Amino acid sequence: MRPTYLEIDLPQLKQNLENIRAHVAPSKVLVVLKANAYGHGVDGVAPFIAPFADYIGVAIAEEGIHLRKLGITTPILIMGGTLLEQLPEFLEYDLTLAASSLDLLSAAEQLAGSAGKRIKSHLKIDTGMERIGVREYEAETLIEKSLACSHVDVEGIFTHFANSETIDDSLPSNAREVKASLQLERFQEVLSIFEKRSVPHPRIRHTANSGATLRMPESYFDMVRPGVLFYGVYPGRDIERTIEVKPALKWKSKVVFSKLTLPGRGVSYGSLWQAEEQTRIVTVPCGYADGYFRRMTNHPRVLINGKSYPQVGRICMDQFMVNVGGDDIKVGDEVTLLGNGIIPEELADWAGTNEYEVMTNISVRVPRVFMGAVQ
Repeated sequence: MRPTYLEIDLPQLKQNLENIRAHVAPSKVLVVLKANAYGHGVDGVAPFIAPFADYIGVAIAEEGIHLRKLGITTPILIMGGTLLEQLPEFLEYDLTLAASSLDLLSAAEQLAGSAGKRIKSHLKIDTGMERIGVREYEAETLIEKSLACSHVDVEGIFTHFANSETIDDSLPSNAREVKASLQLERFQEVLSIFEKRSVPHPRIRHTANSGATLRMPESYFDMVRPGVLFYGVYPGRDIERTIEVKPALKWKSKVVFSKLTLPGRGVSYGSLWQAEEQTRIVTVPCGYADGYFRRMTNHPRVLINGKSYPQVGRICMDQFMVNVGGDDIKVGDEVTLLGNGIIPEELADWAGTNEYEVMTNISVRVPRVFMGAVQ
């Protein structure tokens, strides 16, 4: 195995889920496993966590199909946009459709009717994200169509918050239109359409992503959808930490080369860093092809044998260098890139991005090692 790898603490993921479930009870919990389980490795995470989840959410049909081929039987909601030609896969693999348009819902009804089968669906209402879904002021037609469906099981209805991790009053004035409380009001107005017709609303109403799960109990309805929160990362630096979760991921490597570098010698492409005095430079076999962003150059710190050292010189595709000063660091010594005190937020700051991109961009060529897989 490569000396650069991820260590995934599966029992910690389960503990995170249990803490979330206890906080939102009696609401159900949909665990989001899109983007290779936020970089954690879906092949190891999904079989372990699926028995404890009420629902699973992914972004695209291919991710749902992959889960079914892993043997996952838990209901799977495809939360992203779907093309009409992809609908047969929903029948074949028992996937739940996010009905984001009247055309998509109508096509699903026709296909299921022709096949003599049923497709499960959740109506997607756009209350302010402006991504996919029928806008709340146009939702009545979609609802009327859903009530007329005989081959589509419309079991759910949902929306997605654009700013759930942000307190309404702290939003800039031009963003007040998409504050979470207003989106919630719009969603409730859509639900009232069912009441006006004296028909029951879909049995699974859900709006709460990670931010709303932490700070908007009024948004829980029948199910919540924790994404980054499930993986032990909070979706904002200042958000209320009403649920205790801890990161389950550590990114480790080993020193593959150690050398003394003379004063004035440049390190790596472009010679962006030069030694001011004789110092020991060690090489770590990880680079931007592994997801250790090139744009972090000369900013990160890593832990070697538990001590913090600065990364120096331009980060290469497959390697980067670390200045360990006068310490006698040897080939084979352990390096921690993430974990043990180095948090995703730090890598995000060094890269000028967010924690989500840090985790989901860790390459598939980095092996995942799953700890505590025995249930």
